[in-house]
Amino acid sequence: MAGPYELYLIRHGLAEDRGEAWPDDTKRPLSEEGMSRLRKEARGLARLGVSLDIVLTSPLARARQTAEIVAAAFDPRPPVASADSLAPGAQYAAVVADLEKHARKTRIALVGHEPNLGELAARLVGTRHPIPFKKGAVCRIDVDALPPAGPGSLRWFLTPKVMRAIRR
Repeated sequence: MAGPYELYLIRHGLAEDRGEAWPDDTKRPLSEEGMSRLRKEARGLARLGVSLDIVLTSPLARARQTAEIVAAAFDPRPPVASADSLAPGAQYAAVVADLEKHARKTRIALVGHEPNLGELAARLVGTRHPIPFKKGAVCRIDVDALPPAGPGSLRWFLTPKVMRAIRR
């Protein structure tokens, strides 16, 4: 295995409101404001010197759009791959299995949803308390191996507002 690994957990951006316009929640897209904010946040991430080898994303529309916007901020642009394990309700073991499929990559972004993302972050750093993610928030957790043999290290956690400020 390659390792150590930098895992970037990213919650999808602001989406259209639930309701009659989007009876199938899996197809509910980002709002215009959500896309605009995410572009700024992604530029902030790139400005921090982050680079990504691959972006794994939930197959839901808003997460897929988030992944594409994030990937577009980087040069070279990392590939985006769908991972069912990042859809709402998926289990930790499924996420780890998807990560193992990409173990040759050492800088992996995972785009998903709450509460799964907060629970995943907690599990990766060895705490039982979920770490709440606002829409568009990003954290970096470093792990030595895939699957993680022990708790990883939370390197940083940035709110969307801070990331938008960094991009300037």
